[in-house]
Amino acid sequence: MSSIDTLINNTIRSDVRAVPGYHVADASGFIKLDAMENPYHLPQHLTRDLAQRLADVTLNRYPVASYESTKKRIRAQLGVPAGYDVMLGNGSDELISILCMACARQDRRAVAISPTPSFVMYGRSTRFAGMDYVGVSVKADMTLDMPAMLAAIEQHKPALVFLSYPNNPTGNLFSDDDIVTIIKALDGFGLAVVDEAYEPFAQQTFMHRLPEFDNLVVMRTVSKLGLAGIRLGYMSAAPKLLEQLDKVRPPYNINVLTQTAAEFALDHLEVLNQQAAALRAARTDLMAALAAMPGVEVFPSAANFILIRVPNADDAYAKLLSHKVLIKNMSKMDTVMANCLRVTVSTPEENAAFLDALSASLAS
Repeated sequence: MSSIDTLINNTIRSDVRAVPGYHVADASGFIKLDAMENPYHLPQHLTRDLAQRLADVTLNRYPVASYESTKKRIRAQLGVPAGYDVMLGNGSDELISILCMACARQDRRAVAISPTPSFVMYGRSTRFAGMDYVGVSVKADMTLDMPAMLAAIEQHKPALVFLSYPNNPTGNLFSDDDIVTIIKALDGFGLAVVDEAYEPFAQQTFMHRLPEFDNLVVMRTVSKLGLAGIRLGYMSAAPKLLEQLDKVRPPYNINVLTQTAAEFALDHLEVLNQQAAALRAARTDLMAALAAMPGVEVFPSAANFILIRVPNADDAYAKLLSHKVLIKNMSKMDTVMANCLRVTVSTPEENAAFLDALSASLAS
């Protein structure tokens, strides 16, 4: 064994050494439909205005640590209840990590639960924080297996339950009644984290229900709205709870360029909302076109992506790559995802190119 291998074995946790890295595919030269991004740019006149605002940023000073100007815009424009604040994160990934770090315990092993399949960072962040992670498989139709969820909650008394709403990668909205049942089952010992990353496309939310439940956390990101490049997430919860979670947040975790770009975008939120509306309409058209293809099963979606099942996902994925179309092969993620592919809803031109490539792939 080399000296560096010995060093790693003696210093890095065994569970970290055992887990593979998070791989992001190189999309150079491809039609990129694998990451649920908004394909539209800001209008040119707004791009010029944003460039000027970014040029005026004071880069030699730390951000204002409270981020109050950014949070004020979010509270005013994105449906946060009166009297509730938000906490900002470097994408929702950092907020997930903060929740896990805050709930991991030194006196005993804490547990986090989520349905599976779901967002991969729930399990990764949970384990990296030193918590145990329990995944509860969804049913064949991708809905929650409520008896199994409630049994897991009763058995493990989890500190956290993550609920992606709509769920990634399945695209469906879990039943509101089921989510409320889970929130109530956790009362007194666990937090229900409703992750609304795709809220602009679902247009359904639990944000307004925060005052009903002290153990509810609602988390969102501006990535899917059209600002994936600036990496900004936010979450809200009961004020006393948010105060405790904020102790774990690193100071100055949002840089001044991100803050400035986010405030500019929120000042022109109507443009991003129009883009989201266009993608919702395109989703309807794309789902109909996919459903008309022989051998393709289309799952319901309230997000900006669609999950489909094809006769041979590995073969179809490889052939799509040969057509320079990059989507996500989900078939190895979970048994319920056998032969499933996930595709981002994009512009009419990119959707048409995907449909042509998929049709050719299935025919061959």
